[in-house]
Amino acid sequence: MPHPTLTARKHRSPAQWAELFARFEKSSLTVSAFCARESISVANFYRQRGLLGACAPAKRPVSREPSKFVDLGAINGGVGESSRLELKIDLGEGLILHLVRG
Repeated sequence: MPHPTLTARKHRSPAQWAELFARFEKSSLTVSAFCARESISVANFYRQRGLLGACAPAKRPVSREPSKFVDLGAINGGVGESSRLELKIDLGEGLILHLVRG
C-alpha cells in the first residue's frame, strides 16, 4: 500500500511539457506559483525545461529600479602588495557574508 503522504507521479510527454511551458509563459505567475497550481515541483519544472532545450529562461517583466550593483574594480594585488582580502556584506535581517582571502 502506498505511503499516504506521497502523491502519484504524472508522466508527461515532451509535447505535454512544451504545452505546459507555453501556458507558463502566458501566465503572469512566478515559477513557484505556477508549479504549485500545476502540482509539479520547481526542480522538475527547471529540469524538464532544460531537457527540452528549446525553451528559453522564463521571461518576466524587467524591473525599472536602478541597479544596486557596485563595481569595486579589480581585486588582484600588484607586485609587492598584500594578497589578503577581507570582504563583509550585510545581507539584512542579521545575515552577514564574510569572505577572507590570504
